[in-house]
Amino acid sequence: MAKNRLSKEKWQKWEERKRLILSYDFHLTDTSKEREERVDHARRDYAYFVETYFPHLCTDPETKQITKCGKFQLSAAGWLKTHPHTRAVFEWARGHAKSTHISLMIPIWLMIQERRTIHVMVLVSKSEDSADRLLSDLQCELEFNALLKSDFNIKIDEGSWSTGEFKTADGMYFMALGRGQSPRGIKNRGQRPDYIVIDDIDDDEMVRNQARVSQAFDWCLSALLGAMDMGRGRFVLVGNRIGKDSILSRFAQRPETHHTVVNAIDASGQPSWTEKYSREEIVKLRTYMGERRFQKEYMNNPVNEGAVFLRKHIRYGKMLPLKEYRSLVCYTDPSFKASTQNDYKATMLLGKTKEGVYHLLKAYADQTSVSTMVAWHYEIDNYIDGRVPVLYYMESNFIQDLMLDEFQKVGEAMGHQIPIRGDARKKPDKFARIEAMQPLFERGLIIFNEKEKDSPGMMQLVEQLLMFEKGSKVHDDAPDALEGAVYLLNRRSMASSGTYRVGKRPSRKY
Repeated sequence: MAKNRLSKEKWQKWEERKRLILSYDFHLTDTSKEREERVDHARRDYAYFVETYFPHLCTDPETKQITKCGKFQLSAAGWLKTHPHTRAVFEWARGHAKSTHISLMIPIWLMIQERRTIHVMVLVSKSEDSADRLLSDLQCELEFNALLKSDFNIKIDEGSWSTGEFKTADGMYFMALGRGQSPRGIKNRGQRPDYIVIDDIDDDEMVRNQARVSQAFDWCLSALLGAMDMGRGRFVLVGNRIGKDSILSRFAQRPETHHTVVNAIDASGQPSWTEKYSREEIVKLRTYMGERRFQKEYMNNPVNEGAVFLRKHIRYGKMLPLKEYRSLVCYTDPSFKASTQNDYKATMLLGKTKEGVYHLLKAYADQTSVSTMVAWHYEIDNYIDGRVPVLYYMESNFIQDLMLDEFQKVGEAMGHQIPIRGDARKKPDKFARIEAMQPLFERGLIIFNEKEKDSPGMMQLVEQLLMFEKGSKVHDDAPDALEGAVYLLNRRSMASSGTYRVGKRPSRKY
């Protein structure tokens, strides 16, 4: 390793990685039989291979316990092992060991198989520095991982990640490329690349420029894919979706592409990598980051802020005394799957002033249980404290036995029932309904309670409004509940504004 070729920072990172690997005692005193059994097991079982040869990469620094591979990581390893000629996109959330598996451990696992199907690996990233860093991690393992070297007789022959390429004594060749660099003419012993991994090639600046995305995507499918032997081998892209139009999103749409998506939270509301993360810590991070940022980084769902509702139109102000409102409506959207914790439930307390301005006094929105949702109504009931009447509404479709039973049970415990009624309106398209509120926000006719600005429900409502756009996959339960309250207040205003004249009919006799 030529230190004078490296910056001080790069050299320090290399030394840190080296110390991490050397800090583990790999017990090289096993008998030849034990070694043979270990090698055979490692070639068959990817999880065993990871835990045996890379404990320094999968040990939790706090608990000192091995973090098991997730099912999605094992599935990716299995697919790449059994499909030597594949086009694959692994769209994984941040923090789910994308590079560690796809760009490091899986290629080494393929390399140590008895019948090797990987000979020339090209590692591509957004820049040459990023690619070199990924390649340095791989070379460091091959150079200093004592158990790996001993069991599989691995030796670095020539070259260095610092120059962007290196070889092993048994003929493996590794090369790093930055996005757009020429891959033409890459060969080793007459062998063209047969494992190309494109790792986190997108960046925030590029995905905002469609022309640059098109140029980079064209490079991937022409110069880079063309470096393989008529496409033979594994052509793999790994990353998370940070833009609606990105290199990853375009690859995912290509025909005959093996495409898997792993979000931090799965469809059932549980962590995808349960072996590493708890639901509680993900929820905590989600709340702190805000929904829009969380969707982009951890749910592969980049959302453009302000597609319909602009942040500058979200206004806060003082609320009136309760008796000064013409009407008060509490509207609840309980979500479709009332028995799960994955869907958002939302309850809004909205008042309408004599001037026709809507004041949002209370907002609740959370991925929670029915019992918690019912409890929100009693918090609102305590807030009102009998001073004025409130109309409690919920969509008729959702007033099911489960809901009513929960309201009944909590009501008995509280000593009185919430007089909730069904909203039987035949609702038009949800997007159109919610979008129709936009002029009210723009004209300053919807005001949020400034005292509730930092409440979780109000913050969630604001996030969902800012993320709201046509075709989006993000939750919109809070804006939907707000729209329901606005509609019902308008209907009451129209009903009360109707007037009739009563008087003596004029004589029509002459």
